[in-house]
Amino acid sequence: MTNPEGPYVKVHFRLEIKDDWPPAPVESLWAVDQGDGTARLDNVPWFVRGIACGDIVAIEPDEEGVRWAGEVVRRSENCTVRLVVLRDGGSGAARQSVINAFHELGVHGEGIERFGMVALDVPPTADLTKVQKLLNHGVAKEWWDMEEGCITAQWRAASAG
Repeated sequence: MTNPEGPYVKVHFRLEIKDDWPPAPVESLWAVDQGDGTARLDNVPWFVRGIACGDIVAIEPDEEGVRWAGEVVRRSENCTVRLVVLRDGGSGAARQSVINAFHELGVHGEGIERFGMVALDVPPTADLTKVQKLLNHGVAKEWWDMEEGCITAQWRAASAG
């Protein structure tokens, strides 16, 4: 999580499950309450599609006070890329080496042991061409499988180039 500008809250997203994936019907993300019925997401989503860290979403509390995500009010221009680490069975060391490799390219990552995954937050300031080359190289070497959870026009332009 980054520097808070307001109180931290959990924002819940309903997930569509297909073929038993994702493994839960809801994902909650940390966010900073903006005080106007919106929140800025402050961690990388593991399963929600079309959302990235830094996006501002409308939030609607239910009768129990649980904050549910609504529409995206403003996009951060960050991309979300998820990896299932295959090398060394997705061990902690393998996940950390993936995070370290992408960190050198200006990309923040988080690992989760349960699924041997790494979620990457790719800011628009990163060298998207180098990030994509490393992603594709890792897929080709069978170091990881990759999913683009949320990409931007800038990301698509870099892959076309």
